Amino acid sequence: MHTTDAVTFWDDLHASHRPAGDPQPNARLVETVTDLPPGDALDLGCGPGGDALWLARRGWRVTAVDISGVAAERLTGRARAQGLGDLVDAQRHDLGVSFPEGRFDLVTAHYFHTPFDMDRSAVLRTAARALRPGGRLLVVDHGSTAPWSWNQDPDVHHPTPREVADGLALDPAAWRTERADAPRRIATGPDGSTAEVVDHVLLVRLVDTVDPVAPVDRED
Repeated sequence: MHTTDAVTFWDDLHASHRPAGDPQPNARLVETVTDLPPGDALDLGCGPGGDALWLARRGWRVTAVDISGVAAERLTGRARAQGLGDLVDAQRHDLGVSFPEGRFDLVTAHYFHTPFDMDRSAVLRTAARALRPGGRLLVVDHGSTAPWSWNQDPDVHHPTPREVADGLALDPAAWRTERADAPRRIATGPDGSTAEVVDHVLLVRLVDTVDPVAPVDRED
């Protein structure tokens, strides 16, 4: 599918779903990041911006990206209204084509799925290379289909955290897997309804002494 189709799809989706209140952060982000010291964060597929705003309130400097200009513009407005404009930089990117500049202490990708063609593993590898030594990549995927999901295909495959990690093909000498599991939780949909859902959670950390931009020596 063409990029213009993807932009239209996501712009229309965000234009038709305006949260009644402040967008909330994702549960897996909160439980993972609460005890971490603030630094520079990259939020891939930021959507309404609940994660970016939550991080900024905790002192993180956040680059938040989405293919939808509607989502990015709304997040910019919300951040300014809350006095967080200096901490949230919302940008529009088709991540298969362009990627934000910078080095980060945290990259978060929550429910980073699309019905359009995208090499997701390649995007996540690029994100991993943008981390500073000691930085973390948090990938949270759907492990089940919620009643309000745009994708109701009964045959959809939800990759496990291990499958996602295998797709990233990160050097085990440079990366440590800190979490790879499939917890359940009660989620609330846009219409206020609730359902039990499964999250596939992968958290990997770049070891402190390795620079992802520099080549890693391998034994033959």
